[in-house]
Amino acid sequence: MTGKYQAYPEYKNSGIQWLDETPVHWSTSKLRYMFSFGKGLTITKENLLDEGVPCVNYGEVHSKYGFEVDPAIHPLKYVSEDYLKSSSSALLSKGDLVFADTSEDIDGSGNFTQLTSDQAVFAGYHTIIARPIDGKNSRFYAYLFDSKEFRTQIRTAVKGVKVFSITQAILCGVNVWLPTIEERNHIANFLDHETAKIDTLIEKQQQLIKLLKEKRQAVISHAVTKGLNPNAPMRDSEVEWLGEVPEGWSSPKIKWFFHTESGGTPNTSKQEEYYQDGEIPWIRTTDLNNNDLFETPVAITDQAVKDSACSLLPENAVLIAMYGGAGSIGKHSLLKFKSTINQAVCAILPNEKIDSDFLHMYVEFYRPYWMVGAEGTRKDPNINQDVIRELVVPCPPVEEQTKIVFVTKNKLSAIDEIIQKSKLNIALMQERRTALISAAVTGKIDVRNWQAPQQKQNKREAAA
Repeated sequence: MTGKYQAYPEYKNSGIQWLDETPVHWSTSKLRYMFSFGKGLTITKENLLDEGVPCVNYGEVHSKYGFEVDPAIHPLKYVSEDYLKSSSSALLSKGDLVFADTSEDIDGSGNFTQLTSDQAVFAGYHTIIARPIDGKNSRFYAYLFDSKEFRTQIRTAVKGVKVFSITQAILCGVNVWLPTIEERNHIANFLDHETAKIDTLIEKQQQLIKLLKEKRQAVISHAVTKGLNPNAPMRDSEVEWLGEVPEGWSSPKIKWFFHTESGGTPNTSKQEEYYQDGEIPWIRTTDLNNNDLFETPVAITDQAVKDSACSLLPENAVLIAMYGGAGSIGKHSLLKFKSTINQAVCAILPNEKIDSDFLHMYVEFYRPYWMVGAEGTRKDPNINQDVIRELVVPCPPVEEQTKIVFVTKNKLSAIDEIIQKSKLNIALMQERRTALISAAVTGKIDVRNWQAPQQKQNKREAAA
């Protein structure tokens, strides 16, 4: 990282674990001396509304608006304006940083977002507010908090904590390293400019992936509903959403050709008897990958199978998630090893009448319909075996199914290769972004003389 940029003339030992050296004139401190801390609103999801005062909850911090949030750009949920009177301490100011106080994994510990708007916004449930005493340099602190050296301190502090919780006490005790006030401004401006360029490139790759996934879906949809022959005579499928299908294709329901099963979940209180040294694979909805499935991280014992509804399924069963949240409905896999499943998964067992690969591709095509029409409340959407068994499958002769699968998989393989390359490019750019932030905020590079391209141009014009 230092190859393109100059280093500082002189360094000293930082005295901070995980940080070797800092420029000789930089100081160190604890976060408690630089920030005041507070809690977000004591609310639940039931308190969130479609209008009122915008509210940033821990879910937005983790999955949507990491690093910065602006309600004029980012759609947020709202809370009642009554909280402006009753809970003004949870109201954010521009530049405030909002930490999620819980995380599902250690890597998420320390996730935060910074408010970049003057609009009234609340910190919501499961959040901690960090307000810089030096508000003029709040942007520098955001980059400091995003550095791997700062995050390592957070993650080390929460190790061994069962629910990966961050407290105000943990944040207060974290070490920070501080350049001069003027340098903080230089570093923030430099990183704003350079990370924006990287973010633009990442966004372009993400848009490419989105378009490729749409193309992928279109290839599958056409293959499993229209076939390979563009000149094939068509007939009305008599299914409103399906439209016409090629003549010679039948339209059976799953229940006419297939047997379906769901599994069970052995009692988790019997860890030793049901899970320890288990050798029988056991699949959950979280294991389904929308592709061929060759392994699962969890195994159960023979006793667990005997005592529960689990049964061993054959290879080439099509697995479908029946519930587990809106994002899980219809997740699917083509099973490539003998395994058991839990009660949230439906298995369509293979037979000779419909090629399993063809059926699996059709499930991929149909998944959005399940997601939209999932039964249950908004909190707990679901489908069930009866819904799956009613699914109509446009079905060509088996020989044609095999040809469709072969040709379509080749097309999908080419698309998937480009998607994987784009994902790799994104990962490399994200690594560069992380490395650049760490290098700047720890003083590995000296950006005191850095100027934005427009500033340089203005100076050249003034000197001419």
